Amino acid sequence: MDHTAQPLLEKYQLGNLQLKNRIVMASLTRGRSTNEELIPTPLMAQYYAQRASAGLILSEVPG
Repeated sequence: MDHTAQPLLEKYQLGNLQLKNRIVMASLTRGRSTNEELIPTPLMAQYYAQRASAGLILSEVPG
């Protein structure tokens, strides 16, 4: 594939991270924590694992 027409798919150096493309998934408030401490759950880990191959993921933090 000719990536000159697809800059979104080109590798990118972000600080000390070598990204395979320029796709970024913004942080989201998923609200899937089911405990008082808002500790990430296995369901949350599964959610991000399913999307991990797309590009850089900015994950959520408890509010």
